Amino acid sequence: MFPKTPIAGALALIICAGALASETKPAAQSVSLLQQAEGLPADFHEFFFDVPLAVRVEVDQQFLGEAMILLSRDERVTLINFTDTRDSDLNSSERDEWAALLIQGVALGACKSGCPRELLTVHYSLEDSTVSLVTANAERDPQARQFHDQPEGGSVGLIVRNQLNISGGQEQNPAGRYGLEASASLGNWTNTFNAQLSRMSGADTGIKHAVHELHTQRELEGTFFRAGYFTPSAQGLTRPVRTIGSGPDTVLGMMYGSSDSLAIDNPKPSLYPISVTANRQAMVEIYRNGVLINSQQVASGLQTLDTRPLPGGIYEVEVRLIEDGQLISSNRELIYKPRNWNNPENRWRYNLFAGRESKLLSNWQERDDGDLTAGAAFNFLLHPRVVLGLSARQVKEQMQLGTSAEWTAGDRTSFYSSVSQTKGQGTGMELQAVHQYNGGSLVLRHQRSWLDTRNTYEQLPDGTHIRQRNTYNGQTSNTSLAVNQRLNSKSSVSAQVSHSEGYSEGLGIDLSWTRNAQLFGHNADWRVAVFDRPGTVGTADQRNRGVDISLRLALGSDGHQVSGSVGQRTSRDGGRDSNASVSYRRDLKDHVLQSVSATASRDVYGTGLAGTADFITDQVNGSMHVQRSSYNGHVSGGLNLDSTLAVSGQKAVLSGQASTRQAGMIIDVESEVDDIQMRADDLSGTSTTLRPGRNFIPVSAYKNGTVNFDFNGTDVPAASIHPARTTYHLNKGGVDYRQVRILKTVTVMGRLVDASGKPLKGHHVINHASRGVSEVDGFFSMELSEKSPTLEVRHDSQLLCQFRLDPTSQRENDVLMVGDLRCHPDTLAEAAYKSEKAS
Repeated sequence: MFPKTPIAGALALIICAGALASETKPAAQSVSLLQQAEGLPADFHEFFFDVPLAVRVEVDQQFLGEAMILLSRDERVTLINFTDTRDSDLNSSERDEWAALLIQGVALGACKSGCPRELLTVHYSLEDSTVSLVTANAERDPQARQFHDQPEGGSVGLIVRNQLNISGGQEQNPAGRYGLEASASLGNWTNTFNAQLSRMSGADTGIKHAVHELHTQRELEGTFFRAGYFTPSAQGLTRPVRTIGSGPDTVLGMMYGSSDSLAIDNPKPSLYPISVTANRQAMVEIYRNGVLINSQQVASGLQTLDTRPLPGGIYEVEVRLIEDGQLISSNRELIYKPRNWNNPENRWRYNLFAGRESKLLSNWQERDDGDLTAGAAFNFLLHPRVVLGLSARQVKEQMQLGTSAEWTAGDRTSFYSSVSQTKGQGTGMELQAVHQYNGGSLVLRHQRSWLDTRNTYEQLPDGTHIRQRNTYNGQTSNTSLAVNQRLNSKSSVSAQVSHSEGYSEGLGIDLSWTRNAQLFGHNADWRVAVFDRPGTVGTADQRNRGVDISLRLALGSDGHQVSGSVGQRTSRDGGRDSNASVSYRRDLKDHVLQSVSATASRDVYGTGLAGTADFITDQVNGSMHVQRSSYNGHVSGGLNLDSTLAVSGQKAVLSGQASTRQAGMIIDVESEVDDIQMRADDLSGTSTTLRPGRNFIPVSAYKNGTVNFDFNGTDVPAASIHPARTTYHLNKGGVDYRQVRILKTVTVMGRLVDASGKPLKGHHVINHASRGVSEVDGFFSMELSEKSPTLEVRHDSQLLCQFRLDPTSQRENDVLMVGDLRCHPDTLAEAAYKSEKAS
């Protein structure tokens, strides 16, 4: 009389639910499951109890996900699996915790004792097919928390980054550097070590060695504490004050100040809106450092993007507009979301340090240990749009003072100014104005200094300190005005006018025009630039005037790219230098070589050649380059290597996966499928390729996170991944360890019956690879491990029977048809299946 398929049953149930809504009691939340089922026709009960039902699951009125569940007559709800969680605002780790609870089965109604996760009551509504869970946090404001909880009990781990850089050439002293950066987590303390060996290419060819960091640090809610041997660089300040002279050298002491490491990034828009203009319904993709961090749909016309989901901070993104699957435009935009700096109740940010100037295993510094040093830096939120800064520190008996002010005059206009003075070195000032508008930006900058750098040192980005080679005594200034204007979706212009005094003298002008177009059916980028700049020693002090026309052509989508340029400039001896170049680049996939390129150039001195290659292995990544100078024919080259060692407990891995992330996970992948690749997607925005064996993936520190595992590409094998996701919560320097198994599977379809042949519904059928639930008519479908083709049948947590199947019999491709499986306590492993075949 009634349909026997689950879909038809579900449709019938929905129709009946609507009809019965008016007959049931109005206070649905107070009606039990059996009371709600009383109004159903008797024949509908078999489609209601102990069969898979599609429902909506909510926790404290927040959407958790769409799911398949079982309802039993003893007023219990059991989760089978979540089917769709894309619209849930709750994180994956919280969803996994609720799933683990619901899979065990939860009684409907009020929780009376031993209530997990502060659960108060569970209710199922037949009218709207919703399972509602209410906890003790139901009326608490979810936005009240400002900081992430630290990992319970802390974390352990060690991440060591090794870098090797070598360069040299004909009639050139070889230079090299080996740097080691180590971060170790012990409980909730992070221990840092940073050291290097280096050799310069100049006259001073001795081996230099130094230790720059050897300290421990603890993150607190809004502050941090550091003790040991360190360089007191600014941390947690929105706008560090710039000062003249070198920064403090290494200090043996303590440091305390503001920190956002544990702060929760509550969604807020970027200060400068981002807009796109679409011709029709389109999609926008937002990339940061080449990684997709957000996508959203836009209607036709001028539209402003929603920047609230984007991470906090000040950084550049690439915004791609895609219509009908075709890339229409790509633009660079600035995200301006200063982290957690708009709270009038927290107006002060600061850094304080004190200690003794010291050197540890270092031969860079000429001074002896012993000088006392101290410093303080402050930011003050005078107004939500005005930030003041003040800095004072004593470095090598020289007092450095600085002050600054930043005023955000409007949503798109800001001003910055600073004044600093260092005893014995000079005084400097800076003014800067930035204005963003639809289609462009305007930047005005003026810097002026009164300097005496004849006895000062310079700190390189890697921490190396060297005596300045080009010293200066006198006044310097530089003023520039830069304009960037987007003409349309495919072309833009930029211009800069600058005037300098001091190291270089005179007026400089740079103009350029770029256009994205199609050439011979391929994407092409054109660029035309003209310039007139002050002379330098590289142009025999003659003005550098010229023009440059370049073209970059992408040959298809398989990584081939050709580029070329022609132009004219001032030569090394002050004459005219006509030049041209042509380059070829190839990006490779699934190869040790990531990219290769070759360049040939021609100028007044002769022909120059250059080549580069980027590579990555399981243990190291790097690049190498070689070039032949057109000026003197000398050949030079270099090699850069980067590798990461991660240790977690007794597990360790050497990885070529370089990353700036602060924590990581070691993943051992065991696979029954040959030549398989899978990926690990961290919901914070990173994706890493995994292969069978030991892998390392970088993750974020301090906050709860989830990593999802899936197969690479669209050609998915007949296999399943266990577990499909995992969670982490690590301190900086912490490393977790996980095992992931890839099981080769076959889809098994059959019917579960009892000893008398009556269908068994609502029974759990379990295998290593997956689990399923039998329908009303006893039919089930699930993934079965080929290596362990066993099935367990459970009902109400009791093991009823077991089967061992033959994965090679009654098989069509990747589908195994097993017919009726008779389940009774005396079922033997293979006898039941064989008897069914015989019958």
